Amino acid sequence: MERVLAGLAATDPRVTVTVDGGWNRPPMRPGPAGRRLFVLADAVATRIRAPLAELHVGGGSDANFVAALGRPVLCGMGATGDGAHARHEHVIVADLPDRVALTAGVLLGLGPV
Repeated sequence: MERVLAGLAATDPRVTVTVDGGWNRPPMRPGPAGRRLFVLADAVATRIRAPLAELHVGGGSDANFVAALGRPVLCGMGATGDGAHARHEHVIVADLPDRVALTAGVLLGLGPV
């Protein structure tokens, strides 16, 4: 990826491309503890409304640092919605009680009945 970014060049001679910075987050590789946490969250979500969909997306968050320490962590436990950091960003207000119940259920360790 670094080679691709370093190889970027403008096609217009009046334009220059400069890429600086670097990688500042380790990859998020959930271990066994993170898997157990997801199973718990999935069980809680199933009791509330529906099972969770396990997603793997690009990008990075503070959860990357936690996972790198070998600690269980889930990313994306906040409000549902769309358009993160965009003009059309929004949350689905009707989903908020379920999201609060999910977080509380995970914190209390409420798994399958």
